[in-house]
Amino acid sequence: MQRRVIVQRRVAAAALVVALGGLTLALLAGGSDPRARLGATRGMRATRATTTVARTHVTRPAATTTTTPPTPAVDRPLKLVRTITGAISPKSVVATATGLVFAQNMMYRHTMTVYDQDGSLVKTIPDGVDLARFGYPGHDGVSQGAPVEGAASPDGKSFYVTNYSMYGANFGPEGSDECSGPSGLSPSFVYRVDLKSLAITGVAQVGMVPKYIAVTPDNRYILVTNWCSFDLSVIDRASFREIRRIPLGTDPRGIAVSPDSRTAYIAVMGSSDVARLDLGSFALGWYRGVGLSPRHLVLSPGGQYLYVTLNGANEVAKLDTPSGAVVSRVTTGSRPRSMAISPDGTALYVVNYDSNTVTKLRASDMSILQTVVVGSHPIGVTFEPATHRVWVACYSGEILVFDA
Repeated sequence: MQRRVIVQRRVAAAALVVALGGLTLALLAGGSDPRARLGATRGMRATRATTTVARTHVTRPAATTTTTPPTPAVDRPLKLVRTITGAISPKSVVATATGLVFAQNMMYRHTMTVYDQDGSLVKTIPDGVDLARFGYPGHDGVSQGAPVEGAASPDGKSFYVTNYSMYGANFGPEGSDECSGPSGLSPSFVYRVDLKSLAITGVAQVGMVPKYIAVTPDNRYILVTNWCSFDLSVIDRASFREIRRIPLGTDPRGIAVSPDSRTAYIAVMGSSDVARLDLGSFALGWYRGVGLSPRHLVLSPGGQYLYVTLNGANEVAKLDTPSGAVVSRVTTGSRPRSMAISPDGTALYVVNYDSNTVTKLRASDMSILQTVVVGSHPIGVTFEPATHRVWVACYSGEILVFDA
């Protein structure tokens, strides 16, 4: 019995040798016999598959990645990458942080033009509305606005637009900004635009010749400066109705709101002062003697510093917000208008209306880093965060897009 088992094992071993030899011969003869090549290949694939399965059981340490911090905006020079033209006459340009950029084209075009972050036109929105449909009777038919400034809601759902003047039944005088205080001109309206449908979904009545608009970071209030009413409209965002007016003085313009939504700063252009409004009590305070004709305001990301364009002094001033003290000022060009600040707070971009230039400033010490010649009468500027680009609106009918 034992001998028989030994013989069987020897026969099996011999058979295995013969089989392996046959596989080798098939591989060597594969050029003349496709079936032999196929059989050999299948055998090799089976062997590889077995090896692969075995390897999946090997435990290797997880790969590690290193994220390189982005270069600060202060170290990236402006470089023109695109010029946008067409049926536009932009008074302002505003990035929404949702991948869209709005240009407000005033009464010259009666439109808002909406672009994707690369600068391609997405939609042209006419400014005509039936006010009765939104609860404001007395203006038969379609009334037109004159889109001047805009602001996006923090939740990325809505965009709000001021209209310099209304055009239609029982409005007038149209297009006028000859101000004599809170009388003489028709009140105007703010539009709400849905950021998905890009349709006007609401209107709210404000004062005369509304200019700048801002939404508080907590999404509670919409603030609007009324150039010819000499005051500030406070709109409840949820009801989209004006709930309060704050008298300010001649020609209020720019607005900036603290990150905690407790304080609003308002530039009063017919003075040398900046108002400071407590958004809890609505008590008003002042930073006096900042400079001639303060026009536009931006805050540093943490709210420690307030930057002010001084249209009458051809300067930009930097204020310490707790004290209101001017810690630095610099001359940028003739009639500096709007500003944008980089999200990292390191760089400021200022448009100089009569110099036809954009000035880049180092925010820390207010030194001039770069001056770029642009089209006639640059008036608006915004920073598009996704692409890290600065958009500049010029009254000459173009928008310039810069890498930044």
